[in-house]
Amino acid sequence: MDNRQAIGSWLSGPRAAIEGAGAELGYRGEQLGLPEEGPGSIARPGRRLGALVVDWALCLLIAYGLITDGYGQATSNWALLIFLVLSVLTVGSVGFTPGKRLFGLRVVELGTGRVNPLRALLRSVLLCLAIPALIWDRDGRGLHDRLARTVEVRI
Repeated sequence: MDNRQAIGSWLSGPRAAIEGAGAELGYRGEQLGLPEEGPGSIARPGRRLGALVVDWALCLLIAYGLITDGYGQATSNWALLIFLVLSVLTVGSVGFTPGKRLFGLRVVELGTGRVNPLRALLRSVLLCLAIPALIWDRDGRGLHDRLARTVEVRI
């Protein structure tokens, strides 16, 4: 293997390296029985991140405007608590947060298509820990989604 190929495979990521070696991984969500594109397909990372930014900004605004006296560590702590409550209540009842709705996303349970409130609680607590959300599988689901047996799909 040429050095340029080794560096190129590293830059393009493990999925491209595996597919370059001849393995067929399929599209994201294929193993879960989801469509490749359109409604019901796995949400892309850009949309998910955008929804998270909107939700976090909303929670910061609530904490800053209604609870604390200016911006500081207390504001961030309150924002995290508000984010947890917002996520549990909205994902557990309607399947999306305001940011997810704005970006056309929904959280569903793999078997039923709805999210049980206890699964929403588990998913939200793990999401607030941040580390589980940064560990992804080949379908693009975070560890928090895998453990809660949920998936974030496009509406």
